[in-house]
Amino acid sequence: MASEQEVFSLHDSCPETLFDICMDFIVNNPNTITTLDSTSRWRRLKEDVILPAEICERFLFTYQKQFRVNDNIANVFRDRYRTRLDTVRVRNSRLTDEGLRYLMEHKPYEVELVQCEYLSQVSLETINNNSENLISLKFGPVTYVLSQDESVYRQRGYIINAPNLRRLTIHRRGLSIFPLLLLKPLKHLTHLDLSECTSAGSIWALNELKNLMSLILHSVHWSKDIIDWIASLHTLRHLDISQSNERHGKYCNPNEVLSKLVLNLPLLEALDISGTNLAGTGAAAVPAAVSVAVPAAVQVAVPAANKGASSQADTPVRCDIPGLVSRVGRPLEFLGLYGTHHGACKRHDIPAKIISGDANEEQILTAAAAYMERPAMLTRVLNDLYYLFRYENNSYVGRALCIVLEAMDQHVSEKHIQISGSATLFYIVKGKEKDRIGMKLKRRIITALLDGMEAHLGDDTMMRNGCLTLCQFKIPADVLFEYERVVQILLNGVADVNQEGFVQRIAIYLLNSLACQVDGKQKRFLGNHGAIGKMLNLISDRLERNMCDDVLEVAWSTMWNVTDETPQNCQRFLDNRGMEYFLACLKVFPDKEELLRNMMGLLGNVAEVAELRPQLMNKLFLNVFYDLLDSCSDGIEVSYNAAGVLAHMASDGPSAWTVTEPDRASVLARVATAVERWDLYAERNINYRSFEPILSLLHAHHTPQCQHWAVWALANLTTVYPDKYCKLVEAEGGVVLLGDLLAHPAPYELIKNLAFIVINNCANYANRDPDTPPLADTPDN
Repeated sequence: MASEQEVFSLHDSCPETLFDICMDFIVNNPNTITTLDSTSRWRRLKEDVILPAEICERFLFTYQKQFRVNDNIANVFRDRYRTRLDTVRVRNSRLTDEGLRYLMEHKPYEVELVQCEYLSQVSLETINNNSENLISLKFGPVTYVLSQDESVYRQRGYIINAPNLRRLTIHRRGLSIFPLLLLKPLKHLTHLDLSECTSAGSIWALNELKNLMSLILHSVHWSKDIIDWIASLHTLRHLDISQSNERHGKYCNPNEVLSKLVLNLPLLEALDISGTNLAGTGAAAVPAAVSVAVPAAVQVAVPAANKGASSQADTPVRCDIPGLVSRVGRPLEFLGLYGTHHGACKRHDIPAKIISGDANEEQILTAAAAYMERPAMLTRVLNDLYYLFRYENNSYVGRALCIVLEAMDQHVSEKHIQISGSATLFYIVKGKEKDRIGMKLKRRIITALLDGMEAHLGDDTMMRNGCLTLCQFKIPADVLFEYERVVQILLNGVADVNQEGFVQRIAIYLLNSLACQVDGKQKRFLGNHGAIGKMLNLISDRLERNMCDDVLEVAWSTMWNVTDETPQNCQRFLDNRGMEYFLACLKVFPDKEELLRNMMGLLGNVAEVAELRPQLMNKLFLNVFYDLLDSCSDGIEVSYNAAGVLAHMASDGPSAWTVTEPDRASVLARVATAVERWDLYAERNINYRSFEPILSLLHAHHTPQCQHWAVWALANLTTVYPDKYCKLVEAEGGVVLLGDLLAHPAPYELIKNLAFIVINNCANYANRDPDTPPLADTPDN
C-alpha cells in the first residue's frame, strides 16, 4: 500500500513518462499507426509499423481508459507478425466473438474478460483452441462465454481445455459450474476463484485438485460436502469462504467447522470468513489444554512452527475466535472479518497480523483493498469509509484516496459505489490535506468524478456529490483539461426546469464559473451545446412563477460571461427572444440590483457586435437604456453599462440612428452627463479580458461622447486596478491610440484630461518599483 509521502508528494510530482504521453497521443490520434480500410472501414496497422508486446498491451490498456474496445480495434492486432500480445485484458468492451479471435490467435499467456457482454459461447471454443500457452484465465461479471447447458460439456468431457492453466477465475452469479470443471481435471491449477457461482455438493468427493494454493468461494452457498472437500486440500495457503449476504453465512456448529478447516490446512496464511458466523459468539476460549495435532496425511507438510505443538498442550492461551485457537502461536497473515456475525473484528485476541473489518480505519482500508472486485461488499466498505471522513480525523488520507479512486475507476456502472466514493472524495479534497494534492492527482480525481456523473446523470445524489466536490477545485483552471465534458454534464443538470433543487443551483453556479475567464473557443463550445437556450428556459420558468432567486440572477450572469467577445452567442441570445426576457424581467423585478447589473452587462456584450446593433435600434429598447443612464443601482454599474450600450450604438454614426425617440442628441447629452457624474476611483464588479471594443470607440471623432465613455472606462480601470489593466492597455496599443486622440481637434477637454490620466497610469506602472505590492484584483462576474 502506498505511503502518504508516495501518494501526495513523490508520485504526484513525477511528470508523465514519455511512453505514457506518446501512448495517450496515439490513442487519441489512431492515424499515427493505423489506416482506415476504404472498403471494410476497419482499422489496420500501417505497413511500416511493427509493435512489440509491451507497446501492444499498453495501447489496449490506455485505450480502455477512454474508450470501449471493439472489433475495429481488435482488427489492428490481426497481423501476428507485426503485433504481439502476451496478455489480453479487456474490460467493459463491445468486443464480439470475431474480435476476440483476433486477439486470442496470439496465443497469450494471460486472458482477462470482464463485462464483455457481446461475447457468446463461441468465444470459449476460441480460447480452448488457442490455450497452449495459457497460464491465467478470468471470466468476470457480464461475460457470458460459459453455457448453462451442462449436456454440451458432458458430451465432450470438459469445459476448459488449457493444459498449462495455473489460475482460473469465474465470476458469474448463479452459474452452476463446479461439477463440470472437473470432468477433465486442470491438473496444474494452483489458484481457483469461483465467486458467486452455484455449487453442487456431489462434486467435492472427487478431490482431483491436488495442487491448489488459493481457493476463493466468495458468496458460494456452503454444504457439509464443500467443507469436507476444502479440508482435504492440504496445500491451501489462501482460503476465502466469505459471504456478501450475512443470511447465507450461517453455519451449523461454526466453531467446529472453522476449527476443522484450520487444523486440516496447516499451510494456511490467509483466511476470509467475512459475512459468516464462523468467528463464533465472541466468548474468549481459555481451555486447559490445546491440541493442534494434524491428521496423519498432513504431517509431512506441517511447518516448523507447528512442530512440537503438543509439548505446549498444558499452556493456556487466549483467543476470542474459538475456531482459530490452534493459530494463536502462529497468527494468520490475513484474516477477513468484515461483517461477521457478533462483531468479530472488534474483539481483542485475534490470531492474525492483518484484519479486514469495520472496527477502525486500518481495518476498513484493508477491507476496501481486499474486496475491490466485489461491488456488494465494496459498497458497504466505502460507506464506512465515508462516515470516517465525515465525523473523524483520519490518519491514512493518502491510502483512502487511492482506494476510492480505484473503486470508482473499476466500478463506473455501480451507482452506489460512485455515490459513496464521490462523497468521500468531497471530504478529502476539502480537508486539511488538500494543499498537498498536486495537479496530476487533482486531474485523476476530477476524471473519476466526471466518469461517475456521466454514468449516472439521472441520479440527484450522484450529481450533487459530484458538483459539490468540483466546487472544491479552482474553476475553471483545474478542470480545463476536461472542459467540454464538464460543460456537457452540467448543462444536463440544468436542463430540466421542473427539477428545481440543489443540483440545478450548484450546476448553474459551476457553469457560470466555467464561462468566466476562458477563451473564445470554450465560450463558443458552451453556446454550441445550448447554454444560452437552457439559461433562457430557466429565466422563462422564473418569470412564469414570478420568482426572482439566485438561479435567475446566475442565469443572466452566465449569459453575460458566455457572450463576452463571442458574437455567435450574442446572436443566439437575440434569436432566442432574449430581449423579450430582458424587458419582462425589468418589468416584473424592477428593484433587483444584481439582476439588473447582470442583464445590462450582457447587453453591453451584444452592443459591441457591430452587425447586431441594428437589432437593438428599437424605440422601446432605447428608451429603457436611456432611462437607466440615471440609475444608481449597484453603484455605477447599471448606468455604466447603459452608457456603454448607447455609446456603441451611437458610434455607427448619425445615419445608423433610425429612431426619432429618444433622439440621438438627447441620448448623447445624457451619456456625457452620466459619465461626468461617476466616481473615477469607484471599485468595479467587472472583468475585462480585452479592451478591443472600448479602444475601437476612440476612433469615433464624429461623436465625442462615445470617446468620453471609453476613455473614462480606461482611466477608472487603470487607476483602481493598475496591475491588471495597465499592461492590457499597453499590449493592445491603447497608449498609441490615446496619443492620437490628444492630437486630434475633435475631442473636448474632459476627454483629453481622462486620456492623460490613462497615459500617466501606464507610464507609472511601467516605471514602478518591482517590490511595490500590487493592488487587489478585480472580482469576477
